[in-house]
Amino acid sequence: MAIKRIFQNITLDPKVRFGKPVIEGTRVPVDLIVGKVGGGMTIEEVMEEYGLTKGQVLNALRYAAKVVANEEIALA
Repeated sequence: MAIKRIFQNITLDPKVRFGKPVIEGTRVPVDLIVGKVGGGMTIEEVMEEYGLTKGQVLNALRYAAKVVANEEIALA
């Protein structure tokens, strides 16, 4: 499988981070960004820590929101 773009600035590559969604052109996984912002880091702090642009961080958050919005949970 080749690199696959799944969202703006978000790609999958089986050779990078076990095929998890990452910021395009980096090895920074989307779940790491979401976790850092959720843990209290500002977008600017995440940008500085991982060498990302504001657009990349926001696209990671948008992608995560899309995934959660489409998640189906079966209630017992």
